[in-house]
Amino acid sequence: MKKKLIQHTTDFFEKSFQKAPEHIFLSPGRINIIGEHVDYNDGFVLPAAINKYICFAVSKNTTTECAIIAKDLNEVYKFDLNDNLQPVDKMWVNYIFGVLHQLKTNDKINQGINIVFSSTIPMGAGLSSSAALECGIGYIMNKLFDLGLSKEQIALIGQKSEHTFVGVNCGIMDQFASVFGKKNKVIKLDCNTLDYEYHKADFKKYSLLLLDSCVKHTHLTSGYNDRRNEVEQGLAIIKTHFPEVKTFRDCTEIMVLGLKEELGEILYKRCRFVVKEIKRVQDAVKALSNDDFVQLGKLMTETHHGLSKEYEVSCEELDFLVDAVANETSVLGARMMGGGFGGCSINLVEKGSEKELIQKIAEQYRSQFGIELKAYKVKISKGTLELKH
Repeated sequence: MKKKLIQHTTDFFEKSFQKAPEHIFLSPGRINIIGEHVDYNDGFVLPAAINKYICFAVSKNTTTECAIIAKDLNEVYKFDLNDNLQPVDKMWVNYIFGVLHQLKTNDKINQGINIVFSSTIPMGAGLSSSAALECGIGYIMNKLFDLGLSKEQIALIGQKSEHTFVGVNCGIMDQFASVFGKKNKVIKLDCNTLDYEYHKADFKKYSLLLLDSCVKHTHLTSGYNDRRNEVEQGLAIIKTHFPEVKTFRDCTEIMVLGLKEELGEILYKRCRFVVKEIKRVQDAVKALSNDDFVQLGKLMTETHHGLSKEYEVSCEELDFLVDAVANETSVLGARMMGGGFGGCSINLVEKGSEKELIQKIAEQYRSQFGIELKAYKVKISKGTLELKH
């Protein structure tokens, strides 16, 4: 799959620009084992890069013109480095412009570039194809023009691009995982300080299976920004009663419970979820360290119920997919993953059971919703890198 992607992207570059690319880069998508919607709530998250990638074939040219070809969309966008970069109506271009806009002040960037990119990261499945695109571009510019950026700076540039040019007020997790990923390691990331540590993620006789609902409800962006506002309001109320509380990390479930009336039903549910999810991440790290996959699966399922009932970012289709595997002995746990309102469920399953499980759930899903389920087996892989020719 990876080799094929690289070959296709390289061939398309040669066809488009009549010469071979000088560089090939891979930027991965990511999963998050647990710790959903806590990256912007000062929590910890447990993401990992996966073996689904955007491949970039790249060369500098002798002008200040840039040509970027999105092979999968069959679209080309051309601009001049001296242009004043503003958001445009092609969304994929904005992810790139948002990064270049921040880097353009560096006078080392003095040559145009030609890029062809193609992807095996399913779009809209919650696997962060956008972060892979932003971080890939940041990484490429850093390498080509010797900008001296650290991995952390590349991740932050990707995040800022999304805030400024795309209008999604995202946390740092997706970009961080895309850049910092290591094979068979999850990253326990402190979204507050950006301190991180790697933990082994050798799932032994289990594997990670993503079931793609193939739906994306339109309230992702609005719902996401609403949740951010709700938890900010909730935290402000908690702080007035508990001055020692700086972030949700200092909160306990008992504090939140004591303020149930003042918070009101909605803010109470949101805050309760965040406090519990921050603790679940710590428990999941412990479970991974002890190879206690049964406990890890249990925590994942608890997270789903929290996301569905308390944080209310799930949808009928995702709830169905999680409920459908609940009584399967080959599945240790499942939850929706990503921003919500569609996308994938992540399932911890026994190796060898995937094919049968996919067939069974796909049939049930088709008869319930009339939608063809997609499934992806994923492995935990390296972060953004340049391939050596």
